Amino acid sequence: MSYHIEIKGLAQPAEPDDGARVLVDRLWPRGRSREALALDDWYRDASPSPALHRQYRQGEISEGVFAVRYRGELRDHPELLVPLMRQVRQRGALTLLTAEREIEASPLPLLKERLLFALHEEDAADIEPASPPCFAHELDDKRTP
Repeated sequence: MSYHIEIKGLAQPAEPDDGARVLVDRLWPRGRSREALALDDWYRDASPSPALHRQYRQGEISEGVFAVRYRGELRDHPELLVPLMRQVRQRGALTLLTAEREIEASPLPLLKERLLFALHEEDAADIEPASPPCFAHELDDKRTP
């Protein structure tokens, strides 16, 4: 199954094909109302941890190290992705929003990558048969007298 996940800045206007519009920033953007942003949800938990975000912003770690650590946070806590996965499955589309000016420099591309991976991984798990075909003959043998 394919999933439609977009990344936008808050300054970009809402569009009909956005699906669920979710702000994924730890802090609320100053001077902006929820109505003006046309948000469906504000979900902080999927954003980088405060400590990781602070280290990156203060220049203590490089962009590459930040990306590796953020991917690790998402991998170690897959439950953080569940609300976003639910949104994209229910609405058919998901738009991740950020207050960052440089969207590609924000953590949202990494989050989108992980979300798509988790969705496809979950779909693949649903496709596998409940019992392997190699055991099907054993079940048939037990049923026949």
